[in-house]
Amino acid sequence: MDEVTIGFPIEDQELSFSKAVFYNFNPIPVKKPWRDATGGFGSYIPLQGWIQLFDNDGFCGETFCSMGMVENILPLVLTGEKKKVSDWYQYLYWKLRNFGFQSGQIADLGQFDFLMLDILARKHSLPLHRYLGAKKDWCSIYKGGGSLLSSDADLVTDMERYVKEGNKIIKFKVGSDWGQNMKRDVLRMAKVRDAVGPDVHIAIDANQVFSVDEALRFADLIRPYNPAWYEEPCHSHDMNGIKELKERGVGLKLGYGESMRNAYAFETYAEKGVDHLMPLVGRMCKMSDLLKIRALCKERKLLFSAGGTSWLNAAFGALFDEDEYLENHEPMTDPIGDILSVKSEEKNGRFYLPDIIGTPIRINFEKIEKNHILDGVKCYYAERMKASFAVRAAY
Repeated sequence: MDEVTIGFPIEDQELSFSKAVFYNFNPIPVKKPWRDATGGFGSYIPLQGWIQLFDNDGFCGETFCSMGMVENILPLVLTGEKKKVSDWYQYLYWKLRNFGFQSGQIADLGQFDFLMLDILARKHSLPLHRYLGAKKDWCSIYKGGGSLLSSDADLVTDMERYVKEGNKIIKFKVGSDWGQNMKRDVLRMAKVRDAVGPDVHIAIDANQVFSVDEALRFADLIRPYNPAWYEEPCHSHDMNGIKELKERGVGLKLGYGESMRNAYAFETYAEKGVDHLMPLVGRMCKMSDLLKIRALCKERKLLFSAGGTSWLNAAFGALFDEDEYLENHEPMTDPIGDILSVKSEEKNGRFYLPDIIGTPIRINFEKIEKNHILDGVKCYYAERMKASFAVRAAY
């Protein structure tokens, strides 16, 4: 895959960063307690805060981020230096490499890459998706949910509602009792299939809970209900286990990718027999890796979709074809949607993006403060950080 031809259409212009503002969040509760097969994600959505990064011309990029952005990225970029966009990325990439290419620090780097894209889009007075080259203002979505804490009746009600909302693909969790209650999962699959009919695509997500033998046994049990794909049945890094699933005749389309942070890992997935590559947008080390993975899918005739914080990632979903989907994971997207003043419109299995400059969402700061979600705000200035580093160096 060619680095020159596969990537976003960005002039390699120079950027220098003047300040950042970090909005630290208190835990944001889900609407009802949630659990998948391995225990995530509990009673709160996994968001720590929101960052605004300003360049020296006053343009702002903003996104959700972890404290790692403040601890690991800002000290390296709020220096007053001016570098080309590609040079900033390479500089940080090699500074952070010893944390490991699957680390949280590498995911923070991906968020920094997003911030630079947002700044560039605003410099051109364009919505981010249009700056990236999208020819349309919508993306296809599939809808997921189905907590293992939900009763069978609640699960069926949710899945029926997803279909009535216009979603062609729905997804729910399996792996009850840490993967040891297959009977319950099969019964739930049967009930959902009966409720939505034969034409709706139903995907299932095991969140890596099974061994290879267990995954094969469960595949045999659910095969009669024609699942659209079988997501992460065994450990996401067990490449030989995935290969064994295929060699021993799992017979269902395997989906993997949410745990991987760069495009190289997806090449290995394709070699081991994964049928559906599923990068998690907000956890990738570089946003253009999405296009590399998508190109790999087209080359190998594999399925492609992307997950993550859907309201934000709709900017990338608009680049995809109609049969390439962005996951709308309702238990997480709903609480996030509640703190936004601007977001995409969900309608008939699509997100329709707002016509605004830069990223396709805006935080409702008044609401997060009123609802005690905002824990605090802290500003970081390039000049002050430079002085701080100089003092440290003296000691």
